[in-house]
Amino acid sequence: MRINKVVASALVAALVVAAFVLWPRQEKVRITGMFSRAVGLYPGSDVRVLGVPIGTVISVTPKGDQVAVELEYDAAIKVPAAAKAAVVAPSLVSDRYVQLLPAYTSGPVMSMGATIAPDRTAVPVELDRISQSMDDLMVALGPEGANKDGALSRLLDTGARNLEGQGTAIHDTNRDLSLALQTLSGGKNDLFATVKNLQSFTATLATNDTQVRRLNADLASVSDQLAGERGDLADALKNLAIALNETSTFVHDNRTVLKTNVDQLTSVTTTIARQRDALAESLTNAPVAISNLQNAYNPTSGTLDTRNNAEQLHDPALLLCALINGPTGSGNTDLCKGIQTLMGATP
Repeated sequence: MRINKVVASALVAALVVAAFVLWPRQEKVRITGMFSRAVGLYPGSDVRVLGVPIGTVISVTPKGDQVAVELEYDAAIKVPAAAKAAVVAPSLVSDRYVQLLPAYTSGPVMSMGATIAPDRTAVPVELDRISQSMDDLMVALGPEGANKDGALSRLLDTGARNLEGQGTAIHDTNRDLSLALQTLSGGKNDLFATVKNLQSFTATLATNDTQVRRLNADLASVSDQLAGERGDLADALKNLAIALNETSTFVHDNRTVLKTNVDQLTSVTTTIARQRDALAESLTNAPVAISNLQNAYNPTSGTLDTRNNAEQLHDPALLLCALINGPTGSGNTDLCKGIQTLMGATP
């Protein structure tokens, strides 16, 4: 019975050891960050990404003028290979933690045993350093420093006298400056667009430097020429002023006549506009008529020779009727019929 208990105990122990060895455990990634100092950072402090804890600080070891901080986090969390590390102090009394940034988006990841160099680490400014800096400033400005001969005191006294009673003006100036900055902020897109267009303009000028120089040279030549003829230009402008004055006087004195002439000219132009088809036809036929007139002139006799239409001579009654009634054929039809009867023609 005792042997069975020993065997059972050994079997249980073996199962526990096997479970401990074979049980799946989440892998860790250990890296080291080199900081200039690690005030308030201890083993067990958080390692975070975007403020979310992903691991802990394993050790904090001084190494010369730097501090090696060993960090460990879950391998399931991806950290960029070029990540930076910063010691963050949420407040003056709370624990500090190490922030890895930026968050991973793509690309290679931090590998086991990687080191974050000092140029990629940052630490907060300590309160004692601020106090020391303020103390150093006070000493530098005190009686053993800048105010050794009373220069700082005189400066403050002179400034106080100059600014005395100017509080309202200084307040208004600051307020107006704030409003101006707000206006500039509201129009930043237009301002940047203006600067961009100005940059494009200057780039264009730089590209066309030769043409710009030639233009400037031509403008200089024109300016020199105008400067040399400024007397003539002055006389011309003076005469132009006189002419304009006389024209104004003439128009003022003869405005009634000018109005009548303009009205009549309007009537003439209206008539010409109505008869533009007839004018166009006349202008088209005029060259032919003038050519025929030239051909009809007989230089020997000095006469205009024409050709008679003798087709109506075989009917004298019709010729007489045409002479009496005219080319339109409207007239005394009874007289025409009588002439035709007398001459034996059939009406």
